Amino acid sequence: QVQLVESGGGAVQPGGSLRLSCAASESISTFNKMGWYRQAPGKRRELVATLASGDRTEYTDSVKGRFTIAGDSDKNTVFLQMNSLKPDDTAVYYCNAVIRYVGLGGGMRESNYWGQGTQVTVSS
Repeated sequence: QVQLVESGGGAVQPGGSLRLSCAASESISTFNKMGWYRQAPGKRRELVATLASGDRTEYTDSVKGRFTIAGDSDKNTVFLQMNSLKPDDTAVYYCNAVIRYVGLGGGMRESNYWGQGTQVTVSS
């Protein structure tokens, strides 16, 4: 069973930085895609950033230019560097990993794995 363990959350002032880590129980090259999602109180979980095969990255508009996702294969870890943090970035951040495979019927299927989440609070 795949395990993902997040760390690095905390409380910072607006304009500050944090780096989140997601340590996987197996090689990150196993996954077709890894990413970070976040969920603020009373809101739905939303995509923040993804890292796919070939080091392709995607970001939600609100974090472009401020957040960077990167993987370290030697450490089986994916990072999310967050700079110029804003109060709107306050949320629980979750690591996600996706494995795609061909199902019994021949169609493509996905297995999704999630970490336990780490709290990020941006406040003055």
